[in-house]
This record gives sequence, C-alpha cells and structure tokens, in this order.
Amino acid sequence: MKPGTCARMVCAAAVLALFTSTGAEAKTFKMALGDAAGGTQDAAGKKFAEVFAEKTGGKHDIAMFHNGQLGSEQDTVNDAAMGLLDFSVLAINNITPFSPTVGVLTLPYMILSLDEAVKLTQGDVGKELVENTIRDAGVRIVGWSYAGYRVLSNSKKPIKTMEDLSDIVVRVPKNEIMIDTYNSWGNNPTPMAWSETFTALQQGVVDGQDTPYITIHAMKFYEVQKYITNLRYLFLLEPIVISEAVFQEQDADVQKAILEAGAEATKFSAQYLVDTEEKLKADLIARGMQIDDPANDEKEWIEAATTEVWPKYYDSIGGKDKLNAILTSLGRPTVE
Repeated sequence: MKPGTCARMVCAAAVLALFTSTGAEAKTFKMALGDAAGGTQDAAGKKFAEVFAEKTGGKHDIAMFHNGQLGSEQDTVNDAAMGLLDFSVLAINNITPFSPTVGVLTLPYMILSLDEAVKLTQGDVGKELVENTIRDAGVRIVGWSYAGYRVLSNSKKPIKTMEDLSDIVVRVPKNEIMIDTYNSWGNNPTPMAWSETFTALQQGVVDGQDTPYITIHAMKFYEVQKYITNLRYLFLLEPIVISEAVFQEQDADVQKAILEAGAEATKFSAQYLVDTEEKLKADLIARGMQIDDPANDEKEWIEAATTEVWPKYYDSIGGKDKLNAILTSLGRPTVE
C-alpha cells in the first residue's frame, strides 16, 4: 500500500459515515393543513411533528403548509394517494367521498360528546375505518384531532329555529351528507371549497357557514360574522393521514415513529379541545359575537336530520346493522 493511502481511506470512511448519519437518508416530510395556524389542525400537526422528530432522533422532520397552500383538502387526499404528498390534516368529511364507510362518523347527531368521539375513533370502529381508508383512498389515518361541534355562524340574524334558517345562504363543504342535512332543515346550502369561504363571507356571497369554535377563532371569522347558533349536529374529526405509498416506503423504525407520533398527537388533541374551547368562546363574545342555543334543546333539528338523512346512507356506511352496532356500543337506541 502506498504511503498515505491508509490515511486517505480512513478520511474517506469518516466523511462517508458523517454524510450517511447527517443527511443522506434524512427527509423533510410535507404536511398539508386546510386551516390557519392556531386551530385544531395546527395544534395536532405541531404535536405530531414534535414527537416524530424526537422518535427519529432529529433525523426526519415535518414542514407544515397551512391555509390550503398545497391544495384543497380533497385535493390533498388525491395527491397523497398518488404519493405526491406525504401528510395531510383535514376534516373527515373530505375523506368520505373517497372512502364512504367513513361517512358513519359524519351522520348528523351521530357523535354527541368528546367521549363518544374518542371511543369510536380509538376502538374497533376506528380500526376498521383505518383499514377501509387504506383500501379505498390510498391513505392511512395515523392520528385523530378533535375539533368540537360544527356550530353555525352567520352575518344576518340570530338563528334559533329551523324557520329562522330558511332564508340564510349557508356555505357547506362539498359533502352529500352535510348538504342533505341542511336540506332536511328546509335550507338550500351552497357547496363551496374551504379556501373560498372567508372571501365569500366577506363579500356577502354567502351569509354563514358552520365550523367549530376553534376554527371560527383561528380563521378570524369574527371579522365577517356576528351570530353563532350552538348546534351539536356534527362533531368534527380531523384525522392526520399519510400517503400509504409513502408509509410503505419507510423503514420499520420510521413507520413505528409515525404511528407513535400519531397516537401522542391524538391524545394531545383531546386535551387541547378541553383546555381551549371555552376560552375561545369567551374571546369570540368579547370580540362582538353573539351565541345562542337552538330552541327546545334542538329537538326539531335532531328529528328532521335523523329521520330524513340517516336512512339515505345506510348502504354506503356498511348497512343498518353496522350503524346499530355502533349505536349499541355507545348505549344509544338502535334504528328500526
């Protein structure tokens, strides 16, 4: 061996080891979020990113893109299915068109508390929906965020009855279950992409919309809305999903880190809702918003939605027996 060859080999090996350990396989994963910073999606995403970085020893990290920068929430499902996007945090109603059985969690008045939301998503129902979503949509749910009830805001007047709602132009997502729910209340809603909603409210194209208190606050809807009706028709779940193609490309230790980060983000999100929602409601009132409860404990709203909407979706969610099994697990009356 020529003089200096050994030294050069040691040096080369050291450089190669340094390169391999600090960047050759490191990756910054992209995470799309439909909402602005400060909301439930943001809180869950940040927790996921924090834990994921810890679990991978800082080798991998997450870059978060808020306010639909990477496309509409439904677009992100398509992109993730094709392996063009790593992660998305999105309203569950935007997964339903791709994986219809998930729609069971978006039926009006299906989930009546945070405890029920946690029980369904963390139990057998949630596990089955994860598998169905991988099969149908090409994305894997790795965590859940809990945003609270989608309450109705508008700029025109207090709404306490279904009759009050009849002349209000309401923006809804492009989701058939939610459209049918408003139809059952005697309203003809306007389906619209989330990214267009604030401008439409600002310009008076629509009068109102429904999202949780946390989202109303994060999106600063108090600047263009005055009244809130404290509806409880839909408890919004915002799952963290990863492209199944991307997930399968990862080593076993990275997959494990993803799943563990999702579990911790899920637990964090439930507590975040408990700790945050009432404070934000108080702040919305301080900013001039008026909050009213529906008349008669929401009975007419519940009756119309459950009798007119639920039967239309028995087949798509897996059948009436599937629905009754879920209701039984929650200690609720079954449907005939």
